[in-house]
Amino acid sequence: MKTWLRALLFNAALYGWTAILSLVMMPTLLLPRRGVLFTVHLWLRHVAWIERAIGGLDYKVVGWENVPEGAAIIASKHQSAWETFKLHLLFGDPAVVLKKNLVYIPIWGWYLARSGVVAIDRAKGAQALAQMLKAAREVAAEGRKLVIFPQGTRLPPDAYRPYKGGVGALYEALNVPVVPMALNSGVFWPRNSFVKKPGTVTVEFLPPIPPGLPRAEMMKRLEDGLEAATQRLVREANK
Repeated sequence: MKTWLRALLFNAALYGWTAILSLVMMPTLLLPRRGVLFTVHLWLRHVAWIERAIGGLDYKVVGWENVPEGAAIIASKHQSAWETFKLHLLFGDPAVVLKKNLVYIPIWGWYLARSGVVAIDRAKGAQALAQMLKAAREVAAEGRKLVIFPQGTRLPPDAYRPYKGGVGALYEALNVPVVPMALNSGVFWPRNSFVKKPGTVTVEFLPPIPPGLPRAEMMKRLEDGLEAATQRLVREANK
């Protein structure tokens, strides 16, 4: 009963806060992008507080020294909604590569669109890739971090899916380092689960993969390193 009560309070606080802030701060959608970022950061800081205070869920970051200043590709594992709530807290003003249909969600999607994400329509194939690369070049020119989930979707901690070619295309086009981002969020915040487990999520940044390598070599280094580190973090969380 205590677990379900905690989950009920947590979800009520999370979605209630999201609804209230989204409506109250709607005028910031008319401001330059920095005004929208203020609302996004305000929302996410309080989400993190709700996680700690009600859900008993905190996080720690390992390997921050591996994240370079300026433009870089952050290739992150994607196990739950948790990490999507931390990207702006970690990187300040990242551009997240995501499915275009997310920006059509009423109100919440408007904030996404105005925050400077890279929204792609996967159904358009080569055209979507070209649009992604064009937007990514603009992001890199601004010195911002570009975050991509190389497997393309959320997966349970013990699931595997081959890495997609989008991260390789970005690597070749942008000439910036790729930083693998391992995590174990799915242990505590399972995909599509009402109940979240208390504990400490670990985010670990691995040493950057330098630009200029053959695409196939970069992809192998990324997948081998990121999968091994993630499974290690999952095992540690399950002890």
